[in-house]
Parts: sequence; C-alpha cells; structure tokens
Amino acid sequence: MNGIKFIEDLNLEGRRVLTRLDLNVPIDNNAQITDESRIKSSLKTIRYIIEKGGKAILMSHLGRPEGKRLNSLSLKPVSKVLSENLGKNVIFAPDCVGKEVEKIIHQLRNGQVVLLENLRFHKAETKNDIFFSKKLAKLGDVYINDAFGTVHRSHSSTYGVSKFISESAIGYLIKKELKFLGEIVSNAGEPFLAIIGGAKVADKIKVIDKLFDKVQALIIGGGMSCTFLKAQGFEIGNSLFEKDSLHFAEEMIQKSKEKKIDLLLPKDAIIANSLKEKASIRSIRLSEGVPKGWMMLDIGSKSAEIFCNAISGSRTVFWNGPMGVFEIEKFSNGTFAIAKSLARETERGALTIVGGGDSVSAIKKLGVSEKISHVSTGGGASLKFLEGKELPGISSIGRS
Repeated sequence: MNGIKFIEDLNLEGRRVLTRLDLNVPIDNNAQITDESRIKSSLKTIRYIIEKGGKAILMSHLGRPEGKRLNSLSLKPVSKVLSENLGKNVIFAPDCVGKEVEKIIHQLRNGQVVLLENLRFHKAETKNDIFFSKKLAKLGDVYINDAFGTVHRSHSSTYGVSKFISESAIGYLIKKELKFLGEIVSNAGEPFLAIIGGAKVADKIKVIDKLFDKVQALIIGGGMSCTFLKAQGFEIGNSLFEKDSLHFAEEMIQKSKEKKIDLLLPKDAIIANSLKEKASIRSIRLSEGVPKGWMMLDIGSKSAEIFCNAISGSRTVFWNGPMGVFEIEKFSNGTFAIAKSLARETERGALTIVGGGDSVSAIKKLGVSEKISHVSTGGGASLKFLEGKELPGISSIGRS
C-alpha cells in the first residue's frame, strides 16, 4: 500500500483514537436501521482499538442534513446497534465538537467507546473548514480513517483533521478495499471482465477509459447502453440517451476493435411504455429498434445469457451498475442473472468484485453478497480509485 500507515503500526494504549467510520446506514421512520452492513464492516477496527486499550472516539455522517440538526438523521440509533454488536455500552455524544463533547471524552477510560453525533449537522464538515478540522483534532491523540465510502471527498473529518493530529493510519476496512481494488489495477488475473451498468455514461467515462487498458472484455448494460446502441445506429425510442456522451461511445466502440477487446452490448431488451409497475412490456430484438414512445428498461434473456457466458469464462470480474430498473420486479431479471452468475463463478475460483450502491443492493436483495469475493463499501470511491485519482482521505494519512 505504498507505505501508508495501518492501525496496527500505532501504539493505541491509553490514547484517544479519533476514528472516522462510514455509518451512513438506512433508517426507517421508526428509527430502525434496515441494513446493518456498514456497521458490521466497521467492527474489526473498533474491536482492535478496544483490545489494545485505546479510547475509541467514533465519528461519521448520516444522510445530507446540510448543517441542520434533524432527529431523523441522528446517529443515536446507530449507537444502540453498535452496543449490541460490541457487547458493551457505546456512549452517545450529543454533538461532535464543543465543550460537552470534550468533557465526555476526558472522562473516558481505556477500552471505552463513544459515538459522536452526525458530523454533517455542521455545514463546516463538508466545506473542509480549517477551524472545524481543528476542533475535531482536539478530540484525539491519533487519527484512524476507516470510512472508504468517503475517502474521495476532502471533508474535515476525512482530510482536514489529519493535518492537526501527529499520527494517523487507515483501519481494516480501507486496507481490505485497497487490497481487492489494487488487484484490479495491478494484478488482475486474465481474462479480466468489467461489467458497467447504471443510468449515465457521463458518470463513468473516466473509469471505462481506464479499464480499456486492462480488460479483455467489457459489458455495457443498463441505461447507459442506450447511448452505445445509438452510436451504432440502433433506434432506441424514448430510452435514456446522453447526446453529450455519444462521441465517447463512438470512440470506445472503435477502440475496442483496435485493441481487440470484446465489447458486449445488449442484443435484446425488455421495453415498456412507461416507468411504472403496471406498464405494458414487450421483449424485442434490438435489431428491430425500440418503437417511439417505448423505452428499454432491462436487458433481454438472450443478452443475459451472452453476458453470463462471458462471466463464466473470466478469472477476474468487476461489476458496477445494474442492467435495468431492477427495483421494479418485471425489470430485474437481467441484473439478478448477473448477480447469480458472479456468485457461481466465485465458487469456481474467480475473483469477483462488486462496487456501487445499486449493484450492492441487488446482490443483497438476492441474498448472494456472501458469495462474492469482495463487496465494496464505496461506489464513488471505488470508481475514483480505478480511475487512478488521488483519494484525499488516503493520501492525507501518515507514511511509515
């Protein structure tokens, strides 16, 4: 990891260990957490701090309160679930900075845990405000960043704070993320297949461009495939289409021929006359063209078969973005076919990595997340990493 300090490189005993986690979990109207995955992925780092006699001071954001104190976005329900998972009381602080918080931390004993209130109740957090960063830094003797989902952002708690604490390191989760994503960048077993889906080409232009230098095959699915299909002259009806990305799609189609990369696009599709549960749907071959007034909302069975065959012949597979509007059952078959195929290939020894909120939601909904080699906790961060971009929350960490 190019000399980045790891939590095990630091002496934590008796020290205040200010730890940035990603506890941005979904909470329903009854203040119940509906998915504890991010909490569970943070436990190893918290337990290590406790075992080594550190004072664990945990901080995170939740949602986008934009500087307002909203009860619906309080981290208090998270402190209760953390207490249950750790088997010990997690003290909840009513704020993340200030005299009252400092008093709570001053009274902490070795091995105790405190969770600070939502960082984004302060507008200064997302602005990387120097004074807010200093207030956070006052709370710790050492700083640990283990919030991979936010490392691509230069916020006070992910970037600014490390400038005012002499010792810093990454935790277990970020180390795991860098290990698996690093395999894609520098040591992917071949054939290497990337599957890119979702709605917009523009959001993924840079990562597609980067992957072209590494993959033997690339699948483009979801709404973004419509722009590629349009670039090939297909009629796409009222399907999602990005005029500004058309030239890029044309370049990638040409580049795939020059580099002899197998660029796979849908051959058939499930189309509908509206984006509603009760919409009329049809299955068509895309060579026929999507009629006016209709839109492509999922890949068809033939495309799913072709894509799954490509997965079965690969040693490394990276997937980001669904094949259709999988939240609606009648448009979910393509996405779920990819998820099942990845699970099968993982059992056969392939390295499979899934990144991106929607792809992760799909594999969880299908119940196969435990059968994937690695499920990334940061969609945006994983894409930025694969683009080769500097991640502020990691570049700011101390070097050994």
